[in-house]
Amino acid sequence: MEAGRLQLPEDSPVRAIARACAAAGGRVLVVGGWVRDALRPGAGAPLSAPTAFDLEVHGLAPEAVEQVLAAFGRVRVVGQSFPVFLVGRLPVEVGLPRRPRAPADAAGGERWSGFDPDLSFEEASRGRDLCVNAMAWDPLSGELLDPHGGRDDLQRGRLRATDAARFGEDPLRGLRTAQLAARLELEPDDALVALCRATDLGAVPGERLSAEFRKLLLYARRPSRGFELLRDMGLLRFFPELAALVGTPQDPHWHPEGDVFTHTLRVVDAAAALRTGHEDEDLVSMYAALCHDLGKPATTSEAPERVTAHGHSRASLGPTESLLRRLREPNRLVTAVAALVLHHLAPRQFVRPEGPAGPRAYRRLARALRAAGVSFEQLARLARADHAGGSGGTEGQGEPAAFPEEALFLERARAVEREAGTHVDVVAGAHALARGVAAGPALGELLARCREIQDETGFTDAERILDRALEEGDTSLERGSEVDEAPDSGQ
Repeated sequence: MEAGRLQLPEDSPVRAIARACAAAGGRVLVVGGWVRDALRPGAGAPLSAPTAFDLEVHGLAPEAVEQVLAAFGRVRVVGQSFPVFLVGRLPVEVGLPRRPRAPADAAGGERWSGFDPDLSFEEASRGRDLCVNAMAWDPLSGELLDPHGGRDDLQRGRLRATDAARFGEDPLRGLRTAQLAARLELEPDDALVALCRATDLGAVPGERLSAEFRKLLLYARRPSRGFELLRDMGLLRFFPELAALVGTPQDPHWHPEGDVFTHTLRVVDAAAALRTGHEDEDLVSMYAALCHDLGKPATTSEAPERVTAHGHSRASLGPTESLLRRLREPNRLVTAVAALVLHHLAPRQFVRPEGPAGPRAYRRLARALRAAGVSFEQLARLARADHAGGSGGTEGQGEPAAFPEEALFLERARAVEREAGTHVDVVAGAHALARGVAAGPALGELLARCREIQDETGFTDAERILDRALEEGDTSLERGSEVDEAPDSGQ
């Protein structure tokens, strides 16, 4: 079968590695996602950031493969269950064909147990998760190997397990199936769904879970499909913070779309339409969209005529941190997401006609966002997605429109941002010590009051702020160290 659509980048090292392996008596095949994505209908826009080419070498023992690769750079072997070769900084991961590993091997036997250089690709590919991932391409001959009908599955818009007997070899495959179904916009068949239900995500390290969450949130046009599948497959139970959203009611006046889970998925899809292409920023925004209402199950109250969730913004912080820590996300990301979650109501609530927030509230918000490494614009995008996910949104019509208060909020926020000293404490400890204030609790209370005066007045002169704080003589205001939150409407 010809695969004329498969073209390597000009600077790819794959052909050189393939020629070197061929000279040693082996054969290199390009396998995995690169082949799949190049053959999918309408291929063009990338489904993910460029990654390494997955290569599989047939006909050579591990030692011989390592010797060939050494000519291209320093060779490292990584991975315990499924070891692969990495070569210097080249964008390649090189593996070997393998048979099913015996329980003793899987429990910690010799590293290359189960690997068989003479295994045919058809037999070796049975260990791959899905038929669309079980294709290979020979970069020297141009031959496409598709023993399980993966190309036909792409055309038909379906996902099937390559080998039901081996699907459970990696418990991550339930989550990966949901992620790929959303990203590729393919439908898993009933047999695959049943196999996914049997997978145990609780045994999977957080870093591997995170990799799938990131692909789903960053590259799927509608990430909601992946989370719907996790629910339908019974796998949402491994993420109890998300599972709790299912069935949590909302006031139908504000949220005619349904429960908190339904709303959250609509918000996540709207946030996906607002992605900027800057992956670090987009990941924070997407996680914030996913987590913004995690506090509602704990704060929802049902009355005869309405449903409220007062305090849900702050209540969302605990489950947000719990989920992201389980996914082993870095501290800086957790901090950034938490700030957006805590203040996600501010863009609409700060400009309410019946009680708009003043400059002091904007200054405090600017300080909190900057400390967390996020911006007013990110917060406004989250609020826009939240609006689109509720009564103000229109599903499935591209980028969501701005919410009515967005322009005014950003205008006032940017005006405050332009002020000198908005994001930093003008008065430092040295200023107070120079005035004779002793180190200790009283110094901390004084600095907190100075911060509050700075936010109230916009003063940028340290001595002027300190004069006022000392004249007042009131250093007991606990609220001086707090960040203003938007009034929580309970919706």
